[in-house]
Amino acid sequence: MNKGASDLLRVEDLRVAIGSRENRVDVVKGVSFRIPKGKTVALVGESGSGKSIIAQTIMGILPDVAEVTGGSINFYDPLNGDQPVDIVKLSRDGKQMRQLRGGRISIIFQEPMTSLSPVHTVGNQIDEALLLHRDVSKKECRDLTEQMLALVGFPNPSRAYDMYSMELSGGLRQRAMIAMALVCNPALLIADEPTTALDVTVQAQVLAVLKDVQKKLGMSLLLITHDLGVVANMADEILVLYHGKLMEAGTLEDIFHYPEHPYLKALLAAVPRLEMQPGEKLVALREVTQPLPESFKERAAKRKHAPEDIILRVSNLSKSFESKKGSRLVSSEADRVIAVDNVSFSVRFGECFGLVGESGCGKTSLSKMVMRAITPSGGSIHFNEGTRDIDLASLSHRELFDIRKRIQMVFQDPFSSLSPRSTVLNILSEPMEIHGQGNRQWRMERARELMNMVGLSPTFLNRYPHSFSGGQRQRIGIARALALDPDLLICDEPVSALDVSVQAQILNLLIRLQKELNLTSIFISHNLAVVNYVADRVAVMRRGRIVEVAPGHVLFRDPIHPYTRNLLQSIPTTDLACPLALGNTDILSSSAQENWDEQFIPEGPGAEMEMMEVGKEHYVLVRPNCDTTRLVA
Repeated sequence: MNKGASDLLRVEDLRVAIGSRENRVDVVKGVSFRIPKGKTVALVGESGSGKSIIAQTIMGILPDVAEVTGGSINFYDPLNGDQPVDIVKLSRDGKQMRQLRGGRISIIFQEPMTSLSPVHTVGNQIDEALLLHRDVSKKECRDLTEQMLALVGFPNPSRAYDMYSMELSGGLRQRAMIAMALVCNPALLIADEPTTALDVTVQAQVLAVLKDVQKKLGMSLLLITHDLGVVANMADEILVLYHGKLMEAGTLEDIFHYPEHPYLKALLAAVPRLEMQPGEKLVALREVTQPLPESFKERAAKRKHAPEDIILRVSNLSKSFESKKGSRLVSSEADRVIAVDNVSFSVRFGECFGLVGESGCGKTSLSKMVMRAITPSGGSIHFNEGTRDIDLASLSHRELFDIRKRIQMVFQDPFSSLSPRSTVLNILSEPMEIHGQGNRQWRMERARELMNMVGLSPTFLNRYPHSFSGGQRQRIGIARALALDPDLLICDEPVSALDVSVQAQILNLLIRLQKELNLTSIFISHNLAVVNYVADRVAVMRRGRIVEVAPGHVLFRDPIHPYTRNLLQSIPTTDLACPLALGNTDILSSSAQENWDEQFIPEGPGAEMEMMEVGKEHYVLVRPNCDTTRLVA
């Protein structure tokens, strides 16, 4: 390959292996690509495909168990007269590599909370990069840091300089990471899954910041992600990686309009889209199709109810927390924070009720109150156990123990929600043992059935969670939630940490199990396309309140509340004809949303409007072409 004058980095026949010589595993297998100056190249693939290993190799931060076994990485630094430097040949702890790392090539890591020091202020951490790579005084250092904090969108850079990472939201933490990576004006920025854990509006803000700063600084960007929607809105060129090999490479238009490799076509087919038709299925790379065990079929037959029957009715539910005013723990003044504010909704037997909203809107607090993991400040939670309605909010701990096996939860993080010290058998048997179900042999057989039901081999029962992939761990989490044969399943962001192909697999599994087991579910997510795929009805939450409720096919095609519209506009889509407006972040700011509640009046062709009381003032909007009443705050 001939190096073009516009190339900043060229990777040629790169090979990386992990392990000892006797047990060596090749994780990067002859990968070659280029990164042009001022352009964005996206590296796409499943978890375990080798994306992060390539980034670590470029940065010279490979773990000790990894070794570059072949190839070259030539970096053409404009400050060095475009003379190539082979990063592979540099000592990772040598002076030249230390000058490049952080100074000319920077990286943004996936998880800002674990990447930022909890004991140093944001300003201290950004200053460190400046002091290492540039000859500046302390005063100049602070000025430059505050300028960079302003550039990445901090509303008050001077105040942010003295704050700790725990005082920042997820979006602001990621902006602090971006500021730290960019403060030395690098020629190349590597962004390793920079928006994976962020909700859609914060993700749009972070992507807008990256694109804006890239344009102002004229730097190149290597974007590592499994989100094809992000790729479609950010990349100039795309590289598709699978099991350490480069499957396909090309421009944005070529990859999305004319995909050639079956793996790339499969990835595109696994992405949930808002325009999906009713009954249309995502195509997972590895589908789970195991039949339902007979013992579960018998219980499922007893769960059949009329479609209009209600299993859960939440009325005027509220939750407030007391926090210390200010940012210091020594403060004695208490400040009351309302997490959930007079929320009311109902869930019918057999339906999937979706709950969407930004981080911090109260979704998880609401789910914890339904589970009674936290006690409500007010309101009622009526659960239909078959013979009677029970107010969960008024139950004692003893009464809760008996009812909890009827309501189970699938947690967000498949890594931290499973005990690393327990085998899969212990994890699945523990709920049954706690509730006194069966003997040891019965629980063993039940665990085998659960493993089969979620598409895992029963031979894995004696393994520990660390030996499974993220998707397999989430399937174990689903199996544990189903161990007690519950009636209501609460899924709290169950696929947010998974790549697109595994996400499709888990979503299809949940839909199939809900249908075959006659389960009712509450599906919580900030990914609206995912909720659109799985949910029958959807509630949109904002600042602790439900602002709109409607059937999914109505809500996502004809939203009424401006907040719902804003969420939909913030979704990065793979449709190149409908790009995300990354340049305009004003509509995404909290200041632009302050007066929505006061300014919003529902309207629509032929709409009839009347007032009703639901805790606070709400409008009920009846549309002539819709067979259901839509509740809009």
